[in-house]
Amino acid sequence: MARPFLADADWVRKRGHRSDEINTCIGCNQACLDHTFQHKIASCLVNPRAGHETLLSLAPTRRSKRIAVVGAGPAGLAAATTAAERGHVGGAVEADAEIGGQFQLARRIPGKEEFAETLRYFTRRLELTGVKVHVNHRVTATELAEGRWDEVVLATGVTPRAVASRAPSGSTCTPTPPSSPARPNRPTGRGRGCGGIGFDVSEFLTHVARTASRRTATAAGRVGRRRSGDRRGGLRAPVRPESPRRVYLLQRRATKVGAGLGKTSAGCTAARCRRAGRDDPRRGLRTDRRRGPAHHGRRAPAAPALLEVDDV
Repeated sequence: MARPFLADADWVRKRGHRSDEINTCIGCNQACLDHTFQHKIASCLVNPRAGHETLLSLAPTRRSKRIAVVGAGPAGLAAATTAAERGHVGGAVEADAEIGGQFQLARRIPGKEEFAETLRYFTRRLELTGVKVHVNHRVTATELAEGRWDEVVLATGVTPRAVASRAPSGSTCTPTPPSSPARPNRPTGRGRGCGGIGFDVSEFLTHVARTASRRTATAAGRVGRRRSGDRRGGLRAPVRPESPRRVYLLQRRATKVGAGLGKTSAGCTAARCRRAGRDDPRRGLRTDRRRGPAHHGRRAPAAPALLEVDDV
């Protein structure tokens, strides 16, 4: 219960008839365990006040302001609802059709389904605070100026950089943005970048959708756990799941793959890559060009390499 209490110190108080108000731990380990291993103050990604309660005071305001929040991802939702709880008035504007921002993508990654709980939590907070979110509207600077707001909070996040494709007309090689929630139907893909997003995209592409019962059995087999009691200790050799696609992970830097990931996730993420049909990540690569259904790369000072891929 250590991490859940970091996510919501009122967990016990809410557990009964207010369970829909619990800020659920999403198991990311980024601000709790990873901070602990680095000798930093343990906190929480979904509750940044944890461990900083005396520094980050959210007392009722003495002077109410009109505050507009642009963007309804986790940051924008936290800003809008916290401002309302303190006594300010206003609302939020979201360009997409639903709230959540990047969390709408993150919750689709196998193993990150708990991210949806954060969106459930903020949906309930919006109801309790009365904050209105206007979706499907990309607000302009003129509209904000005409609104005569006291403060404007910009929480629009980032837009993925478009990949400039040199593939000729009629080619089947398609650059697929990381913001796309759809899995390409073709069997071979290539991802550029071996950071957290690169690993998440490869996990998404190599995952096979299953029913709830089948997911449970597959997860048990992947870690070598038997659901029946016919083996001593309930263990067996791990079963490698079959992947419908082969994915190449490429990294321009020559440093260790996953070096920027947290200590608690780097090792297991790399192990999942090897088990799920993802080619060993390649480091120190420079992209030369893409031509047709192929990707040309060069590992300095080695000779150029050619990867036959369907999607980028």
